[in-house]
Amino acid sequence: MSPVSRVPLILLALLGTSASALDWALEGEWKGWKEVHAKQYLKEEEAFRRAVWEKNLRKIEQHNQEGNSFQLAMNHLGDLTDEEFNEMLSSFRSDLADQPGKKVALFQESASLETPKEVDWRTKGYVTPVKNQGHCGSCWAFSATGALEGLRFNRTGKLIPLSEQNLIDCSWKLGNQGCHGGYITRAFEYVRENGGINSETSYPYLEKDGSTCSYNSQDRAANCTSVVVVPVGNEVALEQAVATIGPVSVAVDSRSFYFHFYKSGVFDSSSCTQLVSHAMLAVGYGTLQDGGNNTAYWILKNSWSEKWGEQGYMRLVKGTGNHCGIANQASYPAL
Repeated sequence: MSPVSRVPLILLALLGTSASALDWALEGEWKGWKEVHAKQYLKEEEAFRRAVWEKNLRKIEQHNQEGNSFQLAMNHLGDLTDEEFNEMLSSFRSDLADQPGKKVALFQESASLETPKEVDWRTKGYVTPVKNQGHCGSCWAFSATGALEGLRFNRTGKLIPLSEQNLIDCSWKLGNQGCHGGYITRAFEYVRENGGINSETSYPYLEKDGSTCSYNSQDRAANCTSVVVVPVGNEVALEQAVATIGPVSVAVDSRSFYFHFYKSGVFDSSSCTQLVSHAMLAVGYGTLQDGGNNTAYWILKNSWSEKWGEQGYMRLVKGTGNHCGIANQASYPAL
């Protein structure tokens, strides 16, 4: 059965969802999508899920015909409404930013530093393969492990996937709430206070919270001793941090339909606000040259599997007023 909760028949009636309202010309495409993504539903739920999928598909096709800077595509999350999508996957707890952290340093922007025109830490070995948070609001943990993995590689030359489940189970005392959201710097603070974090292999991901903290100090795979935050809204400082430090944890506004079904191109959408809701990892930046026009972009690693975006990544427009709040909650761990 689909991990999405069952839809009561009364809700189907209220929404006017019925077999007769569906587009049966899409029957083959619907069955193919279900097979590819291993989707199964209870009989009373399938009509609703298909109606949601059809609505999403029509909006995707309409967008792609409008000549935008980025393209959309149906993906494994296509049977979710925007509300369900955001409830499960937009889980960055920006409210925790108002609570003072411990021993947090401010990144100092340099007026004289000349950064490279392009940076991509994936090509330098700093970035692990794209992961999948599933139906758990743990983006904050995936963003944090990504930055910690880069830090570890910088110090040891060895790239090892680190444990999001370790952070989910063990950082509640710092204000994080497992699959119900968290804050990236609180994850770094946990690692610092705990004296380390385990690897993905020794502490595997379960896609759920409620488990007892099982950190094992003998299996410590990485550590950090300080946390650095980038000045709020400062894309120049963020560029300097990404260029000189490595992958940096960031948060963006991911609540729009267009973000959910992003497939390729440079994401530049009027639907984005400065209210961040989803944690990602900035692994570089570059410039797209098209017909004499240059468009700067950030390279962001997501945690929605390789089926989303450009094999799990997004290019987000850069230098146009802190698009989607990209520089509002940037931070990284240090040793």
